[in-house]
Amino acid sequence: MLKSRKLLAALVMAGVSQFAFAGDSAACQKVRFADVGWTDIAATTGMASVVLEGLGYKPSTTIASVPITFAGMKSKQIDVFLGYWNPSMTPMIESFVKAKQLKVLEKPNLVGAKYTLAVPEYVAAAGLKSFADIQKFKKELDGKIFGIEPGNDGNKLIQDMIQKNQFGLKDFKLIESSEAGMLAEAERAVRNKKFIVFLGWEPHPMNVKMRMTYLSGGDDVFGPNFGEAKVFTVLATDYETRCPNVGKFVNNLQFTTGMENMVMGPIMNKVKPEVAAKEYLKKNPAVLDKWLAGVTTFDGKEGLSAVKKSLGL
Repeated sequence: MLKSRKLLAALVMAGVSQFAFAGDSAACQKVRFADVGWTDIAATTGMASVVLEGLGYKPSTTIASVPITFAGMKSKQIDVFLGYWNPSMTPMIESFVKAKQLKVLEKPNLVGAKYTLAVPEYVAAAGLKSFADIQKFKKELDGKIFGIEPGNDGNKLIQDMIQKNQFGLKDFKLIESSEAGMLAEAERAVRNKKFIVFLGWEPHPMNVKMRMTYLSGGDDVFGPNFGEAKVFTVLATDYETRCPNVGKFVNNLQFTTGMENMVMGPIMNKVKPEVAAKEYLKKNPAVLDKWLAGVTTFDGKEGLSAVKKSLGL
């Protein structure tokens, strides 16, 4: 009888131990990210993906516009989005949040970002320093303001500004293309010392690659302090309940502008995001301590050592 009780106790304890360190369910092994085509989102998604692979998960990334991303999260075709820029994206996400069709994590994953219109430094030196100055240089600008991909929140803010004739811009045209397309136009203008107004933001290697000036006076459009922004993580509504281990990991994720600039540089030079992310993490493994606090591998083992091993550390 005593042996039977000891055996039963051992089995119970084994069950408790297994439950306490159990990983996510099989359905959670595939983690579906969205990337809206911005290099900073490619960088953060790349870092998260490298870590998840080290934990035994199978992350994937879908490139989609901001509206399609939020709609995809509503229909649970996308699990995680690391790039909700507040306040610029707020008008596009508000209806989903109010209807509880997706969840914005309370703590931002990045602070100190900015997002507004910018010009090359020599254009500012010539007198185009604020939103109110743009219309004064209509001829030099060919009546154009360069944005990024169609459907983007920044483009919408620019288009609304034009339609409302804010700053006398009713005769201007928004040029939509992509992040890469817009930057190519800006770099071409800089080489030829031509005038250009474009959508700028930080973190981004453009801030190092080009001498640029952010325009003042756009508080009513992009927000105060040059569109000072916080970037938040968005999840499918019940994702944390369904996949608590990945939920814990994405709650832990915190980035810095310096970190992102370092990962984004190689990506801008055609290095795959996961490769750039892996190189950064190998050189800066200390960030993993906070990211993986309380996080296990997919099969329930200790997470930090598994990820370090996957990185060859």
